[in-house]
Amino acid sequence: MQGKGFIKFIAIVLAIVCAYALSFTLVASSVEKDAKNYAKGDLAKEKAYLDSMSTEKVYPVVGFTYGEVKAKEINLGLDLKGGMNVTMEISLAELVKSLAGNPTDANFNKAIQNAQIQLNAGGKDYIKIFVDEFEKLSPGVKLADYFSNQDNASQLKASASNSDVESFLEKEATSAIDRSFTVLRSRIDGFGVVSPNMQKQEGSNRILIEMPGVQDKDRIAKLLQGSAELQFWQVYQVQEVAPLLENINKTLAATLKVAIPAKTDTTAKTAEGGKLAGLEKASAKDSTDKGGKLAGLGKKDSTAVRAELAKSNPLYAVLNLPIYQGENGQQQLMPGAVVGMSLQKDTAKVNAYLKLPEVVAAIPSTMKFMWSVKPREGSKVFELYAIKVVSADGKPDLGGEAISDSRADFDQKGKPEVTMYMTSEGAAKWKKITAEAAADANNKKSIAIVLDNMVYSAPTVQNEIAGGVSSITGNFTQADTKDLSNILKAGKLPAPARIAGSYVVGPTLGAQAIHDGLISFVIAFIVILIFMALYYHRAGWVANFALLINLFFIIGILVSLGAVLTLPGIAGIVLTIGLSVDANILIFERVREELAHGKNTATAIKEGFKHAMPSIIDSNVTLFILGAILYVFGSGPVQGFATTLCIGILSSLFAAVAISRVVFESLLSRKVDISFDNNFTRNAFKNLSFNFVGRRKIYYIISTIIIIAGIGMYFKNGGLNLGVDFKGGRTYLVHFDKAVNTEDLKAKLNPVFGNETPEVKTAGEDSQVKITTTFHIEDQDIKTDKVVEDALNKGLAGSKYEVVSSQKVTPIIASDIVNGAFYAVLISCLFMFIYIVVRFKKWQYGLGAVIALFHDVLMVLSFYTILDGIMPFSLEIGQDFIAAILTVMGYTMTETVVVFDRIREKLKESGKEDLHGEERNNLINFALNSTLSRTILTSLTVFFVLLVIFIFGGDSIRGFIFALLIGRIIGTYSSLCISTPIVIDLGSSAEKK
Repeated sequence: MQGKGFIKFIAIVLAIVCAYALSFTLVASSVEKDAKNYAKGDLAKEKAYLDSMSTEKVYPVVGFTYGEVKAKEINLGLDLKGGMNVTMEISLAELVKSLAGNPTDANFNKAIQNAQIQLNAGGKDYIKIFVDEFEKLSPGVKLADYFSNQDNASQLKASASNSDVESFLEKEATSAIDRSFTVLRSRIDGFGVVSPNMQKQEGSNRILIEMPGVQDKDRIAKLLQGSAELQFWQVYQVQEVAPLLENINKTLAATLKVAIPAKTDTTAKTAEGGKLAGLEKASAKDSTDKGGKLAGLGKKDSTAVRAELAKSNPLYAVLNLPIYQGENGQQQLMPGAVVGMSLQKDTAKVNAYLKLPEVVAAIPSTMKFMWSVKPREGSKVFELYAIKVVSADGKPDLGGEAISDSRADFDQKGKPEVTMYMTSEGAAKWKKITAEAAADANNKKSIAIVLDNMVYSAPTVQNEIAGGVSSITGNFTQADTKDLSNILKAGKLPAPARIAGSYVVGPTLGAQAIHDGLISFVIAFIVILIFMALYYHRAGWVANFALLINLFFIIGILVSLGAVLTLPGIAGIVLTIGLSVDANILIFERVREELAHGKNTATAIKEGFKHAMPSIIDSNVTLFILGAILYVFGSGPVQGFATTLCIGILSSLFAAVAISRVVFESLLSRKVDISFDNNFTRNAFKNLSFNFVGRRKIYYIISTIIIIAGIGMYFKNGGLNLGVDFKGGRTYLVHFDKAVNTEDLKAKLNPVFGNETPEVKTAGEDSQVKITTTFHIEDQDIKTDKVVEDALNKGLAGSKYEVVSSQKVTPIIASDIVNGAFYAVLISCLFMFIYIVVRFKKWQYGLGAVIALFHDVLMVLSFYTILDGIMPFSLEIGQDFIAAILTVMGYTMTETVVVFDRIREKLKESGKEDLHGEERNNLINFALNSTLSRTILTSLTVFFVLLVIFIFGGDSIRGFIFALLIGRIIGTYSSLCISTPIVIDLGSSAEKK
């Protein structure tokens, strides 16, 4: 075998990379185990311990901190961890109205309204729709008359055409989404969510936010939907505030009764407290534009020292003054706007101290404190600023409305900076403010840029700035300047962000999902290992070894790429393992054929790999194409499934083909006897001769009857049972302490939901129901979610229950999902057709395969409509169902391609491009029968895997797996009885023409 050394090298490199990626999870788990042992059930103590370890180096040799290790561990999805998933929608309608100065023109506002209606119905580009609508309603009227003004004169001339205005609006819309993303990210960071996942949904005005562990829906809704308020404030210098802080410290020491632990713990892993400023040495060169380095926060103190410090200096126990050691050896205050620094865990305590009545009385009315939005780089240390309130009404010196534009630029030395442009009115105020700040050449003051009461930057003013154009420099990265630029523009125009969709999973459901997922995973894996070992004897153990390596690679690659592991993702891993067996079965069956022809083991293995490779490549490419399409058009669980499927396909190819081949070569070189069967399996599937082609019309009739029955049930049931994904609405999964009657629940909920009858269905067990309603779903008011939840609680009053998960999908999101599903199926079929035609050079093969795909989709839908209401679990059609449909299409295509490959191989042997008449019938029957062992074995393997997941995988994916189970059966039937035989009829039609 050529390239054996290269394969070994790649395998070793992959193993090292995967082991390294997985090691972070092991280290993080070790620290968390220590935290649990230390806390002994006290959650507050456990959290304090982990907070104290966040900046401590816990990874051996490399020296990563716990915070860095935690960020690199296995990222569990909400369905496994619990939490909240939110889709934020930026209101482009309000952005456009604001850019135009909120005109009262009827046609303009009608165009805004019509564009929103079309967007809700599934339109994509709001700006283009608006421009088209305006031109219909006001032909000949220039849009520049509405949008061109003095502040944007450099970007949009008064003579600009409508297409120029459209480009301007597109740019502003993109900018609004970017800055909304920045603002939302800072709010989420400030909320303290561990490992939040945020991403802009390309080509739309939406932002997806996933927050593991978050359960407070009301607080999150208020946090995310609040309007941003940009402000500019003058600030006090630390020398002006230090005496006040000293006074506050003395006041606290005199009035607080600090509780001191009876026993002290001086072990190395104590929860870290603040240090009195000056315990560590620093130098003047440590001073930076951000206020200098924090002294002493990097090392631990004993509990006794901290207790004494908290007793005599309660404020300084949690707040450090910025100081350094001067040239004379004396400690001095570091000049600048930063008046104090605290660890993130101590900021709440500082806030509490500053709100005490006796402390408030000591703080001048012209001063208020604000924290920096981000910690210092590489730490969890936040900076405190003292804001100077100079106006009688308490308003800032300047608001966000003064900003006309802001850009991330580079200065003359190539260093990142931010250029800020003011409106004419704002420029006049800015000149006055900057003149005051720069008046004293020896003591230049800073101005704080504040959003949501958090300080984003506090640059020192170097000189009076006239003309309204300012540059902000500092120790910035390009990412920093982009963020600051977006923040400066955030207050420029109102583009409200609203929650368009949400999904909340309770921690109980998440824990159950992990348990069910792992159980199904382990059992399915054992089933495959046992089957391969029993059926293929010693060769089966080689396949099992490749499977173990494959599993290790899949999980390692997922972690190293930062992919989120969801429950459908686990299902994807298990299925990928089942599908990887397919490659081994293809190879082993071909080896057995070669052995039956009298070839020795070494030659049979070589020929088996050689002849199986075209089928393996073709089948895996078709599946990968489907996985890629799933990833592009899916979201959430569908995308997680697609990610693991694509990674698993690539890993399986390498493990099942390359690694297993190396193992076989090694066994042969050591003259180890390799067997591919045993006494029970040696003659299995031998001498099969089913007349699939001759009976094809019977199969056509069977399929037609089932599809007609499905259509009949479709009309009888009033359509498909669409999930909330496809029709919009709110769904609540509610667990009761005892069995409940769904009709009684529906009657109780009907009046509280405004006489709109909700859908109430049992979900898995009699004590758990899924409640779906469209009550107030189109109402965009921030308080609507609370109104609907209050109505739900009122309707369920008198019962003991827990809402374990909830989902909200607005009509606009639902229409997008429907369109995405439609395009996913359509594009999948198109790609399959193109690939088959290119590979097999016959359009009949491509069309036959595509007809089979549509046949499979109709058959699965028919079974769903026929069995809906009969099965003891929900058969809703949602995003996960689309994932199942596409996977079923992948199965069918895989099976079909293997048969097509055998046909192509036989045609090549005969030296002909095609056969006709009875010869073709015999050839197709031969191909179907000769690959029947592989088809049945692969189908059974995957079927048993799916059955295990169906039984043990939990209610949350039962409907999804049921679709795959049906699809597995239909896919096998279709590949044998529909897709390949139909090539006969297509070929006959072509011959007649």
